[in-house]
Amino acid sequence: MEWPAIALEGVDKVFDSTKTGSVRALVDLDLTVERGEFISIVGPSGCGKSTILRLIAGLLPPSQGHVAIDGTPVKEPRDEIGIVFQRPTLLPWLNIRDNVLFPIRHKRGESGRRFHGEAQALLDMVGLGDFSSHMPDQLSGGMQQRAAIARALLLDPDILLMDEPFSALDALTRDEMGFELLRIWEERPKTVVFITHAIAEAVLLSDRVAIMTERPGSIRSVIEIDLPRPRTFATLSSPRFLELSNEIRAGVLHRIATAA
Repeated sequence: MEWPAIALEGVDKVFDSTKTGSVRALVDLDLTVERGEFISIVGPSGCGKSTILRLIAGLLPPSQGHVAIDGTPVKEPRDEIGIVFQRPTLLPWLNIRDNVLFPIRHKRGESGRRFHGEAQALLDMVGLGDFSSHMPDQLSGGMQQRAAIARALLLDPDILLMDEPFSALDALTRDEMGFELLRIWEERPKTVVFITHAIAEAVLLSDRVAIMTERPGSIRSVIEIDLPRPRTFATLSSPRFLELSNEIRAGVLHRIATAA
């Protein structure tokens, strides 16, 4: 039997706090992601999108239900998973190459010297080959996020989790980074779970888009993105792109439309 790359079955997540009491973030959530698939998750603010990533990454346990990678229950963080956060979180006292090498030093206690060639190759791939000796504050926001993507790819993970990685960028840089991510994904195929509030971004990047309900979050629907690849700037103005964007927007705004 071939297992999906990622499977969440009947997942609930409740956060307990002495100050605020219990908060149910997710309820009865089911989601599968096939190997090599690019899936985006969209939904209202606070619906638990980032919580899903933390469950997949092994940073949180589910309160109920099961989370599995290739059929194996997730119990702790795993090397085959790379994570890119909303902000680059680069260490300001390290140059860009050493920031990319940091996972090796942190996870394995190695100097990272034998990975220098791979780190430089990744920086070349994301267009930062000439900036490996620069410090983070010498790079633009978009360049810093490219470095963060290179860092997440250093251990060649099978799965890449991305939590609104372009949300802090201006609109033009965000578009540029979207196409850059597509190029990287096509060059080094991964299973990608991508969190975003930008519906157009989700449609451009994804094979499927999962739409969540408001909190406690569950999956309302999953939309197949049947746009041909490779995708280009012309994709953004195609009738099918606009149709899919409107369909997803209607799904995200379902509660508001119903209430009205």
